[in-house]
Amino acid sequence: MSSRPRLDHRAKSHLSYFIYMAHRISGLLLACFLPIHFFLLSQSLFGADELDRYLKLTDFWVVKFGEWGLVTLLTVHLVGGVRLLMIEFGTWRGLRKGWIQAAIVISIISGLLFLALAD
Repeated sequence: MSSRPRLDHRAKSHLSYFIYMAHRISGLLLACFLPIHFFLLSQSLFGADELDRYLKLTDFWVVKFGEWGLVTLLTVHLVGGVRLLMIEFGTWRGLRKGWIQAAIVISIISGLLFLALAD
């Protein structure tokens, strides 16, 4: 007989589990983006022409979609992290469904604003 506790699958169907996983996955995807970002920044050390050569790649629709995804991931990670800090260090208790919904709405709005304001 196993001494491991049984997992209650109802916990994974809760909205707070979704935002928990979104925060974790967005953090991992942002960590994957950082080496690419640092590589592009390092090209400026070789002069403006070298940097411009790589920045021309941003004209492709796939890269623009990726930039939108990056802005949305940053917002999801930021709002999810603030939510966690409020739960951990706040005087209130509970998961606060309103905060979860606010995190989702703010992330969607920031992604749409990026699309509207992007060149």
